[in-house]
Amino acid sequence: MKIPKGMYAKIHRHLINIEQGPIFFYVIRWTFVSLLVGVFAGFASAIFLKSLDFVTNYRENNLWIIYLLPIAGLAIGLLYHYFGQTVIKGNNQLIEEIHNPKKIVPLRMAPLVLLGTIITHLFGGSAGREGTAVQMGGAVADQLTYIFRFRPRDRKILIICGISAGFSSVFGTPLAGAVFGLEVYVLGRLRYDAIFPSLLSAILADFFCKFWNVGHTDYSQLIQIVPELSLFLLVVSIFVGILFGLTGMSFGMLTHFFTKQFRNIIPYPPLRPFIGGVLIVLFFILTTSTRYLGLGVPIILQSFSEPIPIYDFLIKMFSTSFTLGAGFKGGEVTPLFFIGSTLGSSLSEIFPLPRSLMAGMGFVGVFAAAANTPLACTFMAIELFGINSAIYMGITCVTAYLFSGHTGIYSSQVIGDPKHLILGKEVGQKLSEKKKMKNLKIKKR
Repeated sequence: MKIPKGMYAKIHRHLINIEQGPIFFYVIRWTFVSLLVGVFAGFASAIFLKSLDFVTNYRENNLWIIYLLPIAGLAIGLLYHYFGQTVIKGNNQLIEEIHNPKKIVPLRMAPLVLLGTIITHLFGGSAGREGTAVQMGGAVADQLTYIFRFRPRDRKILIICGISAGFSSVFGTPLAGAVFGLEVYVLGRLRYDAIFPSLLSAILADFFCKFWNVGHTDYSQLIQIVPELSLFLLVVSIFVGILFGLTGMSFGMLTHFFTKQFRNIIPYPPLRPFIGGVLIVLFFILTTSTRYLGLGVPIILQSFSEPIPIYDFLIKMFSTSFTLGAGFKGGEVTPLFFIGSTLGSSLSEIFPLPRSLMAGMGFVGVFAAAANTPLACTFMAIELFGINSAIYMGITCVTAYLFSGHTGIYSSQVIGDPKHLILGKEVGQKLSEKKKMKNLKIKKR
């Protein structure tokens, strides 16, 4: 039976007039888009993680390669100087496009950051992996704008989906990935009109990454003892949350400091990672230890069960901020896990909480402070460690977030809701602009 002419239009108008009608079409549309984002981001993360495992194992079995780090740094510097000027801002470029969509993120961001990160890890640079996955996810997702002719408001959602997909697939945490994409670009606010595609993209990216038999570090059995929360332990949790917040703030400030110093002292960008690589190699020769190179996952796992020297978190903080400040590529999150878990492990000698719980609280707390993402980090703790420790993790993440102030590793974050009313004048400013405003006030005085 033929449907009369114009019947489709009438059905469409009827559905639009029903409250759930537009939502139905929205869900259908973004389910298809999220599927594409999930497939591409998950596949990209799978390639990245497999490559990262290979180069890490090769470096550990061939330590002589670390001496070539300056040459590797020069190669990365030349690569970005001549081919990557349009994508050099990395994660901050994605955040800026969400706030003010102008140009589609160049696809070259994905292969450049992938290659740069692999080279960094192969030759012993201290860096993470989240930044790489997020940039690949965001860059690949934004290419769909060419196909679907997305308007600026839809492009914002699309980039959020790419960020969520990249984060989810690289850590195996779809809930945390979804919330991270919604939370990371504005300090103090969430964007709920993107919640469905963000969640779906994160779930699908994680699924398609695992489809390629990519494994993630298993943290589920590390926290065995979780004491019942009391008023005293609540106060202890808040206090250690403050310490983790100050640590996360220090990491962000130190990274920006080294970045600024390298830019001021060395005018030619390709030489920055070369000279940085020379200094890192000298440090390796002096210490003869690979403990602070690469991701540091074995030390993270060790911190949940064994005593860790108090200086470990400080050395990792300096080595990672120096590596990234010099121009090497990679993320900050896994090194932040290292910094937080080792600090938490050391603090368990002082505070009356189990070592494994304190290591876990530091693991997510320092990250929450540095990235200004307390909800994403709380979800991450639940997905990685289980629900039993959720209250402690939530207290730590929120407290650490508050005490890191209006600082962070992502300088393009915009202050949506201030962390305190006294800071209300900073609403609408980027974290980088806030620093400039302070400098202007000092000059005027």
